[in-house]
Amino acid sequence: MKNYNNLIDALQDLKARGYTNDFNLKPHCLECTSLALQLHPEDFEVKELYRFEGDSSTDDNSILFAIESKDGIKGVLIDAYGVYAEALSSEMALKMKG
Repeated sequence: MKNYNNLIDALQDLKARGYTNDFNLKPHCLECTSLALQLHPEDFEVKELYRFEGDSSTDDNSILFAIESKDGIKGVLIDAYGVYAEALSSEMALKMKG
């Protein structure tokens, strides 16, 4: 895995490496609205995971996931540290631990 100075650098590099879709985290799946696609835990792998901490506030903390589906669809998911963890199914929570 690479080391990045910030979230923007990581996003740019991942997009250059084919992680071009944007995923949203839902309780039981990942959703890509531009592709009208839902990926359930058995349908994808977390390929890379990066944590970033804000300089001025813990509210700026985030996690960047590089995701690839079994069908080869690549994308990214940005999540605040644990903000949505309580709303996830146990299968999704386990999968998102990387």
